[in-house]
Amino acid sequence: MQIRVGYELVYDCPQPTPMILTLHIHSTRVSDIVVADHLITRPSIPITAYRDAFGNWCSRIVAPKGEIELSADAVVNDTGDVDAVFTSAEQYAVEDLPEETLVFLLGSRYCDTDLLSEAAWDLFGTSPTGWGRVQAICDFVHEHITFGYEHARATKTAWDAFNEPTGVCRDFTHLAVAFCRCMNIPARYCTGYLSDIGIPPPNEAGDFAAWFEVYLGGGWYTFDARNNVPRIGRVLIARGRDASDVAISNTFGLNTLKHFKVWADEVGDGCGGQPTS
Repeated sequence: MQIRVGYELVYDCPQPTPMILTLHIHSTRVSDIVVADHLITRPSIPITAYRDAFGNWCSRIVAPKGEIELSADAVVNDTGDVDAVFTSAEQYAVEDLPEETLVFLLGSRYCDTDLLSEAAWDLFGTSPTGWGRVQAICDFVHEHITFGYEHARATKTAWDAFNEPTGVCRDFTHLAVAFCRCMNIPARYCTGYLSDIGIPPPNEAGDFAAWFEVYLGGGWYTFDARNNVPRIGRVLIARGRDASDVAISNTFGLNTLKHFKVWADEVGDGCGGQPTS
């Protein structure tokens, strides 16, 4: 199948404002891209690109004073398969983990493992290791946190989400990632597009989604504590330790996000390929 993905963002800046944008489809999906997700700015301004320490494609701009629109509209090929499930995937001992996975065992800005370690072992210390333990974590987080956009805030950590317990998809993901790390399972935060393919209506408004990947059985596997069911049509944008590594925009000055629209629709699903909000 093919999936049309894209966004429209409008920022209003009181003065010229440098920005770092993490909005491009991840390099691991480059062979699937049919129509490229070129970043378009209105008004047109210079853009420079670089790859960050986690392998994500980033763009640098200086937004002019006033409103600037950022947009992309792409098409990607997708297998149409749901997220892979390998219940036999085993957990490695820390001393046997590849070096590149070790950073994803450590606490980070939003995944405060030092505060959650005792709770993690109390909750999951007797659960099966490997896939079963990660699924137990997802089951707990899915039931523990009440979803609501009104509960979102930029400073909320995994510890906060555990104690409040409310949040949005990033909070589900931060708590699940922190619990996995507490249980010595490497876990990395992911953001990208998530379609509603295979999900009966009514569907939520379009948004960028957060999920996570864990290292088990010699590979990385996708888990999603917010939805907690295998889904179709994930299109990865970025990976990192937590949301601070993969923010769609880092802005170095005052600004207001005035318009936000994201779509991820199957081409030929009856919507005419038009963006949906």
